[in-house]
Amino acid sequence: MPDAHDTDLDDHQDDHDEHALGAPLDLLLADAATSPLRRFLPGMSGVRFAGSLARHPGVVAGHTATLARELGKVAVGRSELAPHPKDRRFADEGWAENPFLRRTLQGYLAAGTAARGVVEDAGLGWGDGQRIGFIVDNLVEAVAPSNNPLLNPKVLKRIVDTGGGNLVEGTRRLVRDFATAPRVPSMVEPDAFEVGTDLAMTPGSVVLRTDVFELVQYAPQTPQVHAVPLLIVPPTINKFYVIDLAPDRSLVEHLVQQGQQVFCISWRNPDKRHADWGLDVYAAAILEAMDAAQDITEQEQVALLGICSGGMVATMTLAHLAATGELGRVAAFSLAVTVLDQEHAGLPSALLSHKAAAASTRASAEKGYLDGRALAEVFAWLRPNDLIWGYWVNNYLLGRAPKAFDILFWNADSVRMTAAMHRDFMDLAVRNALTEPGAASLLGSDIDLGKVDTDTYVVAGIADHLCAWESCYRTTQLLGGESRFVLSTSGHIAAMVNPPGNPKAGYQTSTGNPPDAADWLAAATTTSGTWWDDYAAWLAERTGPDRDAPTDLGSSEHQPVCDAPGTYVHDR
Repeated sequence: MPDAHDTDLDDHQDDHDEHALGAPLDLLLADAATSPLRRFLPGMSGVRFAGSLARHPGVVAGHTATLARELGKVAVGRSELAPHPKDRRFADEGWAENPFLRRTLQGYLAAGTAARGVVEDAGLGWGDGQRIGFIVDNLVEAVAPSNNPLLNPKVLKRIVDTGGGNLVEGTRRLVRDFATAPRVPSMVEPDAFEVGTDLAMTPGSVVLRTDVFELVQYAPQTPQVHAVPLLIVPPTINKFYVIDLAPDRSLVEHLVQQGQQVFCISWRNPDKRHADWGLDVYAAAILEAMDAAQDITEQEQVALLGICSGGMVATMTLAHLAATGELGRVAAFSLAVTVLDQEHAGLPSALLSHKAAAASTRASAEKGYLDGRALAEVFAWLRPNDLIWGYWVNNYLLGRAPKAFDILFWNADSVRMTAAMHRDFMDLAVRNALTEPGAASLLGSDIDLGKVDTDTYVVAGIADHLCAWESCYRTTQLLGGESRFVLSTSGHIAAMVNPPGNPKAGYQTSTGNPPDAADWLAAATTTSGTWWDDYAAWLAERTGPDRDAPTDLGSSEHQPVCDAPGTYVHDR
């Protein structure tokens, strides 16, 4: 892997934006409540894998023969195997120029291809294939020669340059990182940024504080604003400021500069005292925030934007409003990187079982909450190359501090999830309850997403490894209104942190929403730039006429409490 300190900052940032872990994927909450090691136990999937190989001995024999032939070529120097050009683990020239290292690398590539090939050709069902493939991928990545200090040429050079000081510093860092959760390499130093000073800097005020949340109203930055306010519902297990990272990297700032009146919920970081806060409590909080935004702006409607798990709660809240005849309060609805239909939602759903869900909810009930740090550990192993072994080499073998990236700092600034909320999310996931009218309830109302006929803007990331874009797309088939689906070229977090000016940015749109996501993609057209501009234009059409911007924040009933970003965002 190339030294992070020798890598172009913009490219390095793009790579981490693509793969950084962010808002939680509900189907992995099971592992975080029990033990991340559970994912590496094959269980009955391993039994079925062994049985399939026993019934098809030719699979192993064929891949073994292919591996033997390739290893023969490696031994005599005739193999043409080479790592992917973008694989930074092997970018050092020593891997190509040193005969021993080149053969070691080629042998590793050959063995990894064979191992993955056996899994692919074993004829497993979808879930078993996902689980066994996950285990094999992690084993293959773990034994990469770049992770070995005696084989990595960059590490060997560093040892010579520092007289072994890099290993001493690396050992110190390893002991520090693994002393407390999450027991994974640090991706950013804990003092790299300060919320309110480097991050979450858009001016505004907290205009409502309850036991559950603070409501931030952002100061207008245009002479006139759209009349209908926008209320943002962030994830329930991450801090809200992923949408307000820094100047020129803030979705909130961008929308305010487009004349939107923006409000955002900042969830409290709960502890065992709040164990019984479930979906009903968080949905009631959204309704209370809507009431405040309507009072302050003197409007009968609001627009809503829900993100990941916050998007799930917001969607259910709209279904409750539809059931009670109050859906007219919502002028426009938006969802970002949110999965409502959990069927075949990628690797995480394959790792979930009813037994695991029950065990995880029992564990969080005993503690009163699910620790966000445990989720960080679970998520890191979904991208071991980027989020485990890359930092293993940089932090422990090279003995260097990780680069300071705002997204990774935000990712490490986790929030606990209450035991009741964890239980409710697990129940929704196991039953895939949001896809069946009446299968779930909220605030006494049966949930039927088909009755939510508000215009909806749905955005997903084509490289999202937590919320597969195809799963996000199925939202267009569940809701009853007209949906505009937008597919960003980015991953889970880069889909949110997607400011103008990035030459690599782009998004796809289409005029219709056929049932099959593949058909949508085939008909889609690509536009260069950020979907932020497209969203701002869509929102402007639905947030009413222009009016003079308010000179003061809050109202007589909702006086400003403190400056943005508030106090709850600082709770650890």
